[in-house]
Amino acid sequence: MTGTTIAQAIPVAISPILTRIYTPEDFGLLALFVAITAIFGSIANGRYELAIMLPKKDEDAINVVALGFIITLTMTLALLAIVVMFNEYIVNLLNNKSVSVWLYFVPLSVFFMGLFNLLNYFNNRKKYYKDIAKASIIKSIIMAVIQLSVGLLKPGVTGLISGQLISQMSANIQLLKNIIKDRLLLSKVTKEKVFFMAKRYREFPKFSMAAVLANTLTIHLTNILISTFYSVSTLGFYSLVQRVLGMPTALIGSSIGQVFFEEATKEKQLTGKAVNIFNSTVKKLLIIGAPSFGVLFFLVEDLFAFVFGEEWRIAGRYAKIMTPVFFIGFIVSTVSIVDTIFEKQFFYLCLQIGYLVAIMLGVYIFQNNPFDQLIIVLTVITCIHYLVHFIGLTLFVKGK
Repeated sequence: MTGTTIAQAIPVAISPILTRIYTPEDFGLLALFVAITAIFGSIANGRYELAIMLPKKDEDAINVVALGFIITLTMTLALLAIVVMFNEYIVNLLNNKSVSVWLYFVPLSVFFMGLFNLLNYFNNRKKYYKDIAKASIIKSIIMAVIQLSVGLLKPGVTGLISGQLISQMSANIQLLKNIIKDRLLLSKVTKEKVFFMAKRYREFPKFSMAAVLANTLTIHLTNILISTFYSVSTLGFYSLVQRVLGMPTALIGSSIGQVFFEEATKEKQLTGKAVNIFNSTVKKLLIIGAPSFGVLFFLVEDLFAFVFGEEWRIAGRYAKIMTPVFFIGFIVSTVSIVDTIFEKQFFYLCLQIGYLVAIMLGVYIFQNNPFDQLIIVLTVITCIHYLVHFIGLTLFVKGK
């Protein structure tokens, strides 16, 4: 958590400078690029990265890593071919000519995302928490340096996106060292074992891949539609809200979630349940989240204007409406790995498909309304989704 805190504090600390160097349009274009890469990056490994924690033997785990790498590389090459052949068509579909050149970098970003997921889970399995923290800090420092320096030298979105790409690469290099140095373990990778692991954990691509794709589409397809139906500037304001209010989940929730994954897996192996670690984790999250988001709700609009500049006050208004979503999500998202631990991928799939349909209907019906009204609709739908998910999680940890 300390490493993640430092890593997240760096981009937050420079955000007031970035919002004065870059325009809402630049942030909107970055959000559009991230939306496209995140959709494909979420399934880059066929979701086999979730299975890395589950085998008892490291020999089996490293073969799962090898399987995930093969899938990631295959998807990267396929995306590159699609971008080269259909660049103009995609640009017209997105109604944004500025994104044209950056589409060629989408496959590279997807490759880095897929590789990071594999390395992160393997390092977590081996309890290399210091290395995970170090990778996160290095990633943030490099991204901050590039976004600031390039932004001061050259106007436009170049600094934002190049900082994103180079920082992803640096994090992978840091985490890759722990695998490369264990040559004995690498020698255990065989074609037969890779095929066996693909078959053994086939439930992950079968159910979890569709589920996480539905979840990612819900978040990022919404961003794409906002830029299409409203404007890229509106997406820029909206993306800053997601970046700032999502900070507690990224800052604290993800770190607690990684340790929760490991501890809940142990409890499940011993007792068949995970009630104790689930209840204690949820209590901690409530103690942290309730006062933090409560205070933020009343101050957030003026806070955005003061910290990021008066031009961004409108983002503060959006943030106030969305605060309840991020509070509930802070709790539910942190412990949602329960679906994986208890292999409830089908439940998660149904839940995410229902959520995606509800969100898309909301956007379609209210697309001609003021953006504030659309945010209220999306907030209500998302809160209901999180509450239904949480009820399911409480049943699963009891073995039901």
